[in-house]
Amino acid sequence: MRTPAWTEDELVLAGALAVRNGWHELRTGDSEVQELSELLRSLPLHPAEAQALPGFRSPDSVSRKTTDFASNHPSYSGKGTRCGEPTRLMIRAFIDREQEMLAAADAIEEGIGSGQLQLIPPQPDEVDEVGFTAVEGRLLVRQALARERDPKLRRLKIKQARQGGRPLRCEVCAFDFARAYGPLGEGYIEVHHVTPLHASGVRPTRLDDLACLCANCHRMCHRTRPGESWRTPAALRAMMCASAPAGTHAASVPAS
Repeated sequence: MRTPAWTEDELVLAGALAVRNGWHELRTGDSEVQELSELLRSLPLHPAEAQALPGFRSPDSVSRKTTDFASNHPSYSGKGTRCGEPTRLMIRAFIDREQEMLAAADAIEEGIGSGQLQLIPPQPDEVDEVGFTAVEGRLLVRQALARERDPKLRRLKIKQARQGGRPLRCEVCAFDFARAYGPLGEGYIEVHHVTPLHASGVRPTRLDDLACLCANCHRMCHRTRPGESWRTPAALRAMMCASAPAGTHAASVPAS
């Protein structure tokens, strides 16, 4: 069995190590390389047989990955190492949004250190259709999706949304399942975690952290492109307004 390719989570952590070192490589004997090697070997991302391989995420492999980041930075004057497209995309993400990426690395480390992320089973849709998860990596996306599917949280959020007799509508496009589907759609809506976990930190979810969305808007909030994190309902609403044909208006939903 060959050593598996680096996942987004692993690239976020290795990239953060290189960035914090001034975009310079770190050697195998560096204590931070040793620590990251141990952390990567503990991530619940690869099968046991892969983790048992002698060179799996060894300090030497971690050091080589920091060299990939350092030598493929646009300011590097020498010849860059050969690295895959995911690494190049992650380099661009760190260049464009350094603080966001470093926060994502901190959140992954915190979640692993607390033991929370190891306990969450894989979730449907944690990898999008092009095989690239959000900037913050698969593990934090996995945790957000698991929270959204918590029946108790969903029930409480829907109850909050309907307070005062308000209709249960999508907070982005105002779609109303009951109006569209009659009794079949009564009381139905999907729940979305508004703030990426690298921004909110790994903490208990509050009802105000959640938004009620239709299936389409929910998917578009989670849909990611290489090097781009998911978007909030407010950001998606702004995108809809900007892309609406001239003379038409995207639905607007009052802030609740």
